[in-house]
Amino acid sequence: MREHLDQKISTLNHDLIKMGAQVEAIIDLAVNALKNQDLEAAKKVYKDDDAIDELEIIIEKECLNLIALQQPLAKDLRRIAAALKIITDLERIGDHAVNIAKITLEIGNTPLMKPLIDIPKMAEIAQQMIKLSLDAFVNQDVELAKKAAAMDEQVDELYDLVIKEVLALITKNNEFLDQGVKLLFVGRYLERVADHTTNICERVIYMVTGEKVEIN
Repeated sequence: MREHLDQKISTLNHDLIKMGAQVEAIIDLAVNALKNQDLEAAKKVYKDDDAIDELEIIIEKECLNLIALQQPLAKDLRRIAAALKIITDLERIGDHAVNIAKITLEIGNTPLMKPLIDIPKMAEIAQQMIKLSLDAFVNQDVELAKKAAAMDEQVDELYDLVIKEVLALITKNNEFLDQGVKLLFVGRYLERVADHTTNICERVIYMVTGEKVEIN
């Protein structure tokens, strides 16, 4: 019975890592589409998000079947419950990528008000956070979860820089207003991606220790 449960949990881990990789990729795709004003890539984000949604359903079914058929106790149950929460955060990250793609399509071929530097940096850090948080889940590594969550501060600092720079450019040239507001939304979406990843880290810590923590 234990061996069978371990096999099922191994499959669950594999699928979560797969979903995490897809989410990392969709953030990368969305932000690069914006940076390069690649409208075809932006459209592809929508299709990739559908695949993430489908995988969320698959993993949810795996978790519910484990609870119903294996009757896991204590730590195993916390692991499955954490997985159910984590896939919700990952799915919402995918939605934020779609929001960024939507903005890219709205901007279209209109020249960007400035080359994007801090927004891609935000995306890069957020992607690292996602990978580390899921590695922490699979390896039940509290310290790695804390390390990933601490990177949220870097994303917040970059978001502040984006706000200041965009507002300064809008002040100098009112024609940048519409696009500037859109770029501020992009920054906000990426800031929320980091927040969702911090949620994942908190769930990992609870899964391992049984203690609820809030990482600010």
